[in-house]
Amino acid sequence: MPTTPAPAADQIDPRSPRFGAVITAVLLALILILGPTSVVGLVLLVIQTLAFAAGSLLGLKAQPWGIIYRRFVRPRLAPPTELEDSRPPRFAQTVGLVFALAGLAGWLLSLPVLFYVAVAFALVAALLNAVFDFCLGCELYLLGKRVLGGANAATAS
Repeated sequence: MPTTPAPAADQIDPRSPRFGAVITAVLLALILILGPTSVVGLVLLVIQTLAFAAGSLLGLKAQPWGIIYRRFVRPRLAPPTELEDSRPPRFAQTVGLVFALAGLAGWLLSLPVLFYVAVAFALVAALLNAVFDFCLGCELYLLGKRVLGGANAATAS
């Protein structure tokens, strides 16, 4: 099946999501350590939820960790050898948003099991990306495209 690459405007430096995953993993680990009764943990979870929401709903160019990467990190690095399609990482931000919202619901509704499970799943996904450069949400996006017969199933990961 032929694939259609993303328009040039939808191409990103593949190092940016990994940089964002490091920040996300640190925040989520702190949130888990602080637990579902910590106001500081709640504030950090709200910050991460807003970061996921920006990346999911407004696009990766609005994701705060991506903005930090583009302004402060990328200028100090060699240009990327290749760019990647922004759609899989944007979908991954949506998956992260769902788990962060579930974690918020667990905190707000005093359901510690929901809080811990949701935040832990998000942390595992962030660690996979940060440590192994394996974007679980991106892989889910590509699997969905293949299963649903999408034309862009083989682009980016």
